[in-house]
Amino acid sequence: MGDSIDGSNAAHSAQPDPQQADQRGFLGRIFGGNASDDTEGDEKGDDAVPARHRPAIAALPGMANLRRLRVEDVSIPKAEIVAVPVDIDRDRLVEQFRESGFSRLPVYNDTLDKPLGLLLLKDLALEYGFNGHSHDLNLDPLLRPLLYVPPSMPLVVLLQKMQTERIHMALVIDEYGGVDGLVTIEDLLEQVVGEIEDEHDTDEEGLWQLEKPGVYLAQARTPLDEFEAEIGFSLTDSLDEEEIDTLGGLVFVLTGRVPARGEVIAHPAGAEFDIIDADPRRIKRLRVRLPATLYS
Repeated sequence: MGDSIDGSNAAHSAQPDPQQADQRGFLGRIFGGNASDDTEGDEKGDDAVPARHRPAIAALPGMANLRRLRVEDVSIPKAEIVAVPVDIDRDRLVEQFRESGFSRLPVYNDTLDKPLGLLLLKDLALEYGFNGHSHDLNLDPLLRPLLYVPPSMPLVVLLQKMQTERIHMALVIDEYGGVDGLVTIEDLLEQVVGEIEDEHDTDEEGLWQLEKPGVYLAQARTPLDEFEAEIGFSLTDSLDEEEIDTLGGLVFVLTGRVPARGEVIAHPAGAEFDIIDADPRRIKRLRVRLPATLYS
């Protein structure tokens, strides 16, 4: 892990060879010529902007965010990382993929501070699912490398490193060598283009879907008035707040913060909100469980 962190300095300071620009792809051509000089200038400018204020300044997506922000500004905290031990059994592993909705998970030995690599769902399926193998689960041959980066690394440097090494997930390592967070290439690109919908996000015409009676899977941006019309039940009558426009806003009012993935938030009227997907800045998807009296 130490080599990976030290290597980030080289990626930060190395001057690109113009003859190799085309080989590094689109991002390399955009950033390769001046990544080092501009990033150093931004670091000096950041002295007047405390780290805690940088995410607010970069609320709007744009290319400048890649130089202005650092890994610590966008990474998922350690407590919210979904990872699996290397000795996990097959049924529990499949269930973890199913519940999280992720297609790749970090694998560790004993604790998350001892990461071993990255497991892709497609690798697991090809080895143990589609071909009918019945032998005992062994994750070691399936693990792919992870990047290990310091929290102070500029996003533009990490994005170049991910592109060069073809690794789309990085663990953030603290000064003691322990895992402090996780960041994916999607987290970086969202700072430029805004939120990226994936295959688990419902489309605009279906902001929610009925999983079973009384249980809905919904996007956090679902308009609250439309959802209340769907369920025939008001979720705001017991609240003093008047300006709540979305389901995510309702949950934020109930908690006073952005809840972590996996939290279950109780509503005074008896409903429950299970946070399915969230990052440190916003809720993305949630499961709404209505009071049993409404559908029993």
